[in-house]
Amino acid sequence: MKKFNFRKVLDGLTASSPGSGSNSGGGAGSGPGHPAGTAGVLREEIQETLTSDYFQICKTVRHGFPYQPTALAFDPVQKILAIGTRTGAIRILGRPGVDCYCQHESGAAVLQLQFLINEGALVSASSDDTLHLWNLRQKRPAILHSLKFNRERITYCHLPFQSKWLYVGTERGNTHIVNIESFILSGYVIMWNKAIELSTKTHPGPVVHLSDSPRDEGKLLIGYENGTVVFWDLKSKRAELRVYYDEAIHSIDWHHEGKQFMCSHSDGSLTLWNLKSPSRPLQTTIPHGKSSREGRKSESCKPILKVEYKTCRNSEPFIIFSGGLSYDKACRRPSLTIMHGKAITVLEMDHPIVEFLTLCETPYPNEFQEPYAVVVLLEKDLIVVDLTQSNFPIFENPYPMDIHESPVTCTAYFADCPPDLILVLYSIGVKHKKQGYSNKEWPISGGAWNLGTQTYPEIIITGHADGSIKFWDASAITLQMLYKLKTSKVFEKQKLGEGKQTCEIVEEDPYAIQMIYWCPESRIFCVSGVSAYVIIYKFSRHEITTEIVSLEVRLQYDIEDIITPEPETSPPFPDLSSQLPSKSLSGSTNTVASEGVTKDSIPCLNVKTRPVRMPPGYQAELVIQLVWVDGEPPQQITSLSVSSAYGIVAFGNCSGLAVVDFIQKTVLLSMGTIDLYRSSDLYQRQPRSPRKNKQFIADNFCMRGLSNFYPDLTKRIRTSYQSLTELNDSPVPLELERCKSPTADHVNGHCTSPTSQSCGSGKRLSSADVTKINRWGGRPPFRKAQSAACMEISLPVTAEEIRENSYNRSRSSSISSIDKDSKEAITALYFMESFSRKNDSTISPCLFVGTSLGMVLIISLNLPSTDEQRFTEPVMVLPSGTFLSLKGAVLTFSCMDRTGGLMQPPYEVWRDPNNIDENEKSWRRKLVMNSSFPSQEIGDHQYTIICSEKQAKVFSLPSQTCLYVHNITETSFILQADVVVMCNSACLACFCANGHIMIMSLPSLRPMLDVNYLPLTDMRIARTFCFTNEGQALYLVSPTEIQRLTYSQEMCDNLQDMLGDLFTPIETPEAQNRGFLKGLFGGSGQTFDREELFGEASAGRASRSLAQHIPGPGGIEGMKGAAGGVIGELTRARIALDERGQRLGELEEKTAGMMTSAEAFSKHAHELMLKYKDKKWYQF
Repeated sequence: MKKFNFRKVLDGLTASSPGSGSNSGGGAGSGPGHPAGTAGVLREEIQETLTSDYFQICKTVRHGFPYQPTALAFDPVQKILAIGTRTGAIRILGRPGVDCYCQHESGAAVLQLQFLINEGALVSASSDDTLHLWNLRQKRPAILHSLKFNRERITYCHLPFQSKWLYVGTERGNTHIVNIESFILSGYVIMWNKAIELSTKTHPGPVVHLSDSPRDEGKLLIGYENGTVVFWDLKSKRAELRVYYDEAIHSIDWHHEGKQFMCSHSDGSLTLWNLKSPSRPLQTTIPHGKSSREGRKSESCKPILKVEYKTCRNSEPFIIFSGGLSYDKACRRPSLTIMHGKAITVLEMDHPIVEFLTLCETPYPNEFQEPYAVVVLLEKDLIVVDLTQSNFPIFENPYPMDIHESPVTCTAYFADCPPDLILVLYSIGVKHKKQGYSNKEWPISGGAWNLGTQTYPEIIITGHADGSIKFWDASAITLQMLYKLKTSKVFEKQKLGEGKQTCEIVEEDPYAIQMIYWCPESRIFCVSGVSAYVIIYKFSRHEITTEIVSLEVRLQYDIEDIITPEPETSPPFPDLSSQLPSKSLSGSTNTVASEGVTKDSIPCLNVKTRPVRMPPGYQAELVIQLVWVDGEPPQQITSLSVSSAYGIVAFGNCSGLAVVDFIQKTVLLSMGTIDLYRSSDLYQRQPRSPRKNKQFIADNFCMRGLSNFYPDLTKRIRTSYQSLTELNDSPVPLELERCKSPTADHVNGHCTSPTSQSCGSGKRLSSADVTKINRWGGRPPFRKAQSAACMEISLPVTAEEIRENSYNRSRSSSISSIDKDSKEAITALYFMESFSRKNDSTISPCLFVGTSLGMVLIISLNLPSTDEQRFTEPVMVLPSGTFLSLKGAVLTFSCMDRTGGLMQPPYEVWRDPNNIDENEKSWRRKLVMNSSFPSQEIGDHQYTIICSEKQAKVFSLPSQTCLYVHNITETSFILQADVVVMCNSACLACFCANGHIMIMSLPSLRPMLDVNYLPLTDMRIARTFCFTNEGQALYLVSPTEIQRLTYSQEMCDNLQDMLGDLFTPIETPEAQNRGFLKGLFGGSGQTFDREELFGEASAGRASRSLAQHIPGPGGIEGMKGAAGGVIGELTRARIALDERGQRLGELEEKTAGMMTSAEAFSKHAHELMLKYKDKKWYQF
């Protein structure tokens, strides 16, 4: 434990300039945790308890649907499911809580998966022609063996039940055999030219099917792509029979008796073959084909990609297949067809079918299969169909497979939140669940899982492109959806053709969620969308019907407007008539748009004006929309913060800042960024000539610096987040323009009274007011080049900007440098009880504002003193004149008290706003101003932590002295930074664009962890990465999956106990008694010895050049590497004890049986001895 002394710098050393507080740490104090103070007296002694031993990076679990699935397998005894993907990943699923992710190092696509049934192992075949054997008897599967084929491409694999020999078909038409135990290739090979007739002149094509006969294990059925089927006798090494069909084969399945098999073909037909008459099919059907007029042959249909033929003891067999629809129905969705007797049921799917499997009661292929469910793997979903009910309902999926139901656009993660929230959200959300599911239990129920030692509640919130919000219970490394909120319900539905007039600037998804702010204690929820709107929600258990209150804010800024106005036309406080034109909003003014109309003071979306029924849950309290200004659309919101204690929401964009009172429904402040500086603008922006092309400038100003890191992303960044990775090489010019502000004429740039309507920055509109205005109802403006901050990406700082941040700027700089500095976005906002001005003696409500140029401004909030006055008296909002500065765009703020404890922002205790039982008159707002320490114990100073995309600084307030500064990166930039709590101590967590995750102690900014975790390869990661308390973090690793990780050493050590077991000891079910006559006449009476036929002694060794054996890191060595530490050793010991206990139990049963037999034998022997005891030898 190390102690750090903070020394107070003399006020005279920092009083020379507003930025001198940070300047003191910008030079000599550039090292890690270097104290910037050089003189003073002992200020405070803070003990930091965190050390580097507390931190370690480790992936924990992956949630969601496997991205780009390719293969499917099921273990009918263990009842676990495996899904392979195009990226080389394998997801293994069991009962809820059993969800394992493993990855092939090569990243090659998974072609096929085969379980070693009830053996705790899995074989995967990948597109790089490699077979892998995975050990599933450990919580993190590892590869035991690999076999790389060098000269042939793998096309199909088959592993018979309770066999250790794997059949492998290749593209050349050959069939090889692999020993599963040693993963060595046998010398036994079935060559394609020996399998087909010698008279055949063409190659049969790749092997598309392999399976042994249910009747005789010594016979192998080989299907070739061109329509040839060979029934191969393994002992005699010859083809027993051959089948030819003039259509290509896609799949084959046996009847359980082994006398018939069914094939699916490329013309949409199914053929049933009998082994006794191979010359022609026993039956040919085209299930979805229309019969021709002559009645001879049905028309061709789409290929049937797979068919399964499953028999039942008490009913007709099931024939289940995918595809096969008629070509004349091109618009029909992908379907799964179930034929049961004469009934044909077509199940239409929302996505293309990748693979399906029929789940049967028995693992033995020679018994009645008794199918009970079908697992259907779609491109973007996993469904299970219940076959035991006539209407074939689907099972309710317990896995979070619908994260991507609409593309995820933003995420938020909350650990150790109030424990009652999960139950409350679930109770509301369960009322809106879909109905009609099967009443049977989920059939994939294998594995074992327990809660483990982690018990604190966790909630994940995801925002989506369709405007929906999903709340997830993420406790104990699981994920379950609690509640879904649709924000689009507050807006009117768009009519066809409304968006045509703005199609040149409109993209998809006008309701896409951009930013999320949630206060779990007060249950205040706030979102901002890409159409420049903010919605504030309050939580209620009661349903209400009410009108939605709407406000419109005019937030656009241009420097020329404050330089060139005429005195007679620029009153200091313009009235509302100057903000909203008296003419119809759709009428023409002075600028020609796409239809000769200038859009001005028009929001992008229409809020519903009629009363709206709001069900229990989150209900819209206020909708705030930015409006068009002089034909230019509003810029998207780049920062958002809400204070439930103050009743204020603040948001900013590239134009300026808006502060709204959501209790009184009024706009308190709306001004351009330059107005916030008042007379202390460090950048000294100067007027210049008018713009030549406003729209071009508005489209490109925010991409400054992003092209330096991602030059190919600056043209086609969209909010249709599925296409974020569509790249075009189009560097953005560095010309930057200034924006407009309707408040440029305000005195000192602040509004004195919201209730007097003197704030010209916005207009308070109730639902009745909205009906009086003819709003534009088209789709929202959305430029293809957005602000990077809109996607939670900090803009990288160019070399020129770094030089400019040295605070030695020349006042006679060139016009180009003035252009770059003129546009300044609001990138971070933070409400806190703090010292707004230097040398203040008491704390007061403040709003910290961070900008893209590294400037920090503190705005004072003067709130009414009593609850009664809060609902009637105005809130005073005034820039304090306090400025701090850092390198790069500001990302986050936080405050610590004098003892080093993290201060939480004040909040209002939640109360149901629609509870009719409570007396409204006696109700008072219950505020928690400081959750850790009472305000009187905060003392005469506090510490403020500010992190930008380049550096972090710790300031002492009110003296504004920079105590510590740490330059985090010089060559890259930080994407996400948060002050989090771990082990009851605060630390700063950062994720850098170069892939590094860094943890720094607070307040000394000592580096605790720096790991090169994940290079930024996708904008999706930057947009969704977020830290939270207790050492947790997450990001969207693919469009359909969330990856969770931990940076806590304690959780890494306990992770093995938290993960589920994939393999549990289960006795293999016994085979059914076939009966004497059936065993005598039903097939081969002798057992088939594969070892004798395929072993090295009889078959020899395969050529070494054909395949290469690669030992894997699995087994006990792989388990040691995967587990590690004492917990891993204990886990292995426990597994060994379980297995030993099971064996001892079996031995005890056998011993008891032997003892019973011995006692019976002893009794009979004693009776025999007594019987013949007195007899002579000659009497026998």
